[in-house]
Amino acid sequence: MAGRRRKNTDHPSAEPGALPAESLLPADFDLADLYGAQSSQDADDQPVLVPPVRLAPEAELVAAALEVPLVQRAVRLARWAAPTRPVDELGDLPEPDREEAARFLDLAPAEGEVAEEAVLEAMRAWSLACDLELVVLAHDEEGHRAAGPSEELAPVEAGDPEAVLEMWLSAADVIAELAAEIEPLDAEPDAGEQADEERAEELLAQYEEVQAEAAELLDEALQVLYEATAFAEPGQETVPLGVLAALLVVPDGEDPDEEMLGDITDVMVALDPMLADLAEIGLLEYQPIDPELFDEEDESAGGAEPAGRAAEGEPVEPDEAEAARFGLVKLTPLGQYGIRQWLLDEGYEAPLIGEYATGDAVALLQGIAEAANVLPEQEIRVWLAEREPVAAAREVLDAARGDDRTAPLRRMLAQLVLTELGPAAEPAAREVLADPELGGGARAYLVAQGVTDVPAPERAMVLWTAVDTFAAQLLDSEGDAAFLRELISQMPVTDNPASFFGELWRVDHPYTAQVLEAVGELHLDRKVAKEARKAAFKARSQN
Repeated sequence: MAGRRRKNTDHPSAEPGALPAESLLPADFDLADLYGAQSSQDADDQPVLVPPVRLAPEAELVAAALEVPLVQRAVRLARWAAPTRPVDELGDLPEPDREEAARFLDLAPAEGEVAEEAVLEAMRAWSLACDLELVVLAHDEEGHRAAGPSEELAPVEAGDPEAVLEMWLSAADVIAELAAEIEPLDAEPDAGEQADEERAEELLAQYEEVQAEAAELLDEALQVLYEATAFAEPGQETVPLGVLAALLVVPDGEDPDEEMLGDITDVMVALDPMLADLAEIGLLEYQPIDPELFDEEDESAGGAEPAGRAAEGEPVEPDEAEAARFGLVKLTPLGQYGIRQWLLDEGYEAPLIGEYATGDAVALLQGIAEAANVLPEQEIRVWLAEREPVAAAREVLDAARGDDRTAPLRRMLAQLVLTELGPAAEPAAREVLADPELGGGARAYLVAQGVTDVPAPERAMVLWTAVDTFAAQLLDSEGDAAFLRELISQMPVTDNPASFFGELWRVDHPYTAQVLEAVGELHLDRKVAKEARKAAFKARSQN
């Protein structure tokens, strides 16, 4: 599967004086940040980050794979071929056996004529069984070409998880490749036979180009679905085909123009048959475009009132049923598993939710802080799931201590943990109110919980916590100047910035100078910015 890069607007790079690249450790992304777009990078150099997902249990995936009708037929036909069945030089069954195969699969009655559609469906299953190597070509006792069950079949029939999922993934590969085999719009049915060699080569090149474009489009669409599923609330994973097409066509943050609207329609029409093919292998749930829509379009072109418009010609908002006629697609749990495997095979990191939640609090906070691609709240919820709240809060607060380069992020994440625990974490938070590193964050948590008897902190703790909080945001923002400028504008600078920064530069914190430099670079008030730069110089000088 080809890696996809979203069409993002510029994302500001780190400002002068910002932390080294290895210190920019994102902890919570929106969609734009997730793709790591940076104005200082070429599009081809931008990292492609894939959102973490939660896969269904292996037993459910195996059961789903074995319930796919096309897979079931391929497995049944492979066993039906025992000990061997005659085949031609291409591995295809002879005509009598084709009809017998259709009857065996209950695609045709036991007696009487076998419909051509039933034979074709049986041959699809036979072809898939051959592609999956569930049957192998050999020779019978008389030396004739034959095919019979392979050693790969028994583990699949027995439900061995590794064998079943590997078989299904291979089947999905085959179907995805076939789905992209569409004819060029201007292809001439007999051109290859009638034209000269030059024309034949031209048509072949055109065919290969169209297939490559279709495969790329399908790859991108599947990756968008993977992302949509990762971020969707439970029950909200279904995506209208028009929305999927728009995500592929329209750059982020822009509204579609007339040309883009036309491109969206073209993408919808191109994806429709390909997604229908993938639904047959269980990768998707898909409601295709209603073919009557095209008839209605022809009628409207002839002067009839088009669907979706009021009598006076004004557009009306279609209801859900009408909108569904334009196509609906949903990635299945089996499809989520399959696309993740494709991404891993291509060398992309495709993390799972909970990867950082298997160890202690140190592993949780440090793992999230250093990860380039993580959903912190999800990791925290997994980690907390089977822990006693007060004990978990104490462990997390203890893990948040330190003066190493990721310590500010750990403390910010510790506050997320406390917030996730809610009122249950209050005893642990009260225990650290006097701690110089943790007291400020503990007070912020308690105030947010509505606690009214929180003692006021000392001035030194207020200043240290301010530096620590801004340092965490510097680490977390990836040098997003717009975000940092908004954050810095909220800094509690008094009418006397020289006095405020005169206190701040003396704070004994490893990131004091970097915080002051960021304020000096980004604050919109020139007087404040100047005093911050002077304070940053003093902070640097004392180290």
